[in-house]
Amino acid sequence: MRTILIIGAGRSASSLIQYLLNKSEKENLHLIIGDLSLALAEKKTNNHPNATPIALDIFDQSQRQKAIQSASIVVSMLPAHLHIEVARDCIIFKKSLVTASYISDAMQELDAAAKENNLIFMNEIGLDPGVDHMSAMKVIDEIKDKGGKMILFESFCGGLVAPESDNNLWNYKFTWAPRNVVLAGQGGAAKFIQEGTYKYIPYCNLFRRTEFLDVEGYGRFEGYSNRDSLKYRSVYGLDDVLTLYRGTIRKVGFSKAWNMFVQLGMTDDSYVMENSENMSYREFVNSFLPYHPTDSVEIKTRLILKIDQDDIMWDKLLELDLFNNKKILGLKNATPAQMLEKILSDSWTLQPDEKDMIVMYHKFGYEFEGSKKQIDSKMVCIGEDQTYTAMAKTVGLPVAMATLLILNGKITTPGVQLPIRKEVYLPILKELEEYGVVFKEQVMSYLGYNPDKNFN
Repeated sequence: MRTILIIGAGRSASSLIQYLLNKSEKENLHLIIGDLSLALAEKKTNNHPNATPIALDIFDQSQRQKAIQSASIVVSMLPAHLHIEVARDCIIFKKSLVTASYISDAMQELDAAAKENNLIFMNEIGLDPGVDHMSAMKVIDEIKDKGGKMILFESFCGGLVAPESDNNLWNYKFTWAPRNVVLAGQGGAAKFIQEGTYKYIPYCNLFRRTEFLDVEGYGRFEGYSNRDSLKYRSVYGLDDVLTLYRGTIRKVGFSKAWNMFVQLGMTDDSYVMENSENMSYREFVNSFLPYHPTDSVEIKTRLILKIDQDDIMWDKLLELDLFNNKKILGLKNATPAQMLEKILSDSWTLQPDEKDMIVMYHKFGYEFEGSKKQIDSKMVCIGEDQTYTAMAKTVGLPVAMATLLILNGKITTPGVQLPIRKEVYLPILKELEEYGVVFKEQVMSYLGYNPDKNFN
């Protein structure tokens, strides 16, 4: 019996655990599912005979090391900053490791030790990062293998609400970590390269620079720039590419509306608001507006944002009930971003009968035999329910598949890595199609790139 230790039984682990349990008899697997909450671990095992739930405190070194030592391979579904202690223990006990998180500097420092011990530390094997890497590298390698030269690469991904559950004016609900949504784009200007020229978009302008994307059967979307589109230029072998842009997908109109919060200062996470635990929605909004002896909060908001009472932007603010006197409870010493996250969570939480949706869109521009061509690759995945969401599926399934491929000796290259080699992405992308994660590729005339063409 081969033992897989899964640390963390949160939302992203649902499809991961289900996949491995379904394979457990044929593959001779036993899952140890460890979480700080034993009840959550028990829920995810669902009394399966090939799974054992345990209470696991990641900060308890003895408990953590005992669990890791007994495993054949380790999967960490913890928050990214907690992987490193698990990884160091994996070096000590010579266990390969799989995570869905970005490779941190601390993780990268373990590369030599992992190689020395012939261990595979597979990271960035979830959705974004993960499925984006694999689906991109598949097409890039195909273009290069036939003699084409890459000149453009754009990549967009978004976690959205499924069409049948899309019932608010924002066309959006939280399908993953709300805090990441509120803080999106902060920490420096977005940077990319366009037609050989480096471009930068400061945070204050980020949500007004969008590109339209059309997906057959699902309508029109928009994409705004990720903070650093150049991070994977060398990793993807695109050092000479003229245009490189990575972005986040939303329904059209979301970015313009979100920009209202940015302009008011509500997404700021750098300072604490006094008396936040006693503040109402209305008082929160008013705290960002200038004093006026007679004007109401509503009038001041419209004036500072330059929107009329019959503007759809105003309707979007009203839909969030921002101007009522309901208290924002339980947030002592909160930042504006934390306050906004709480307010939005009250309106944007998916209900039990609602579904989420993942949309991914790549554009590949290349030169081949004297002409320029473009391939558009699109993927849409809709969740089953609130347990097996599209996000859980597209994050958890690649993690599970990589874990089994490593365990079965199908992935053999040691070291700290991300899934950009054919031995990783070819079998995983092929198997993902069986679960409805399918990329549809279309060859078309080269259109080039112009992020300024679609101001909303």
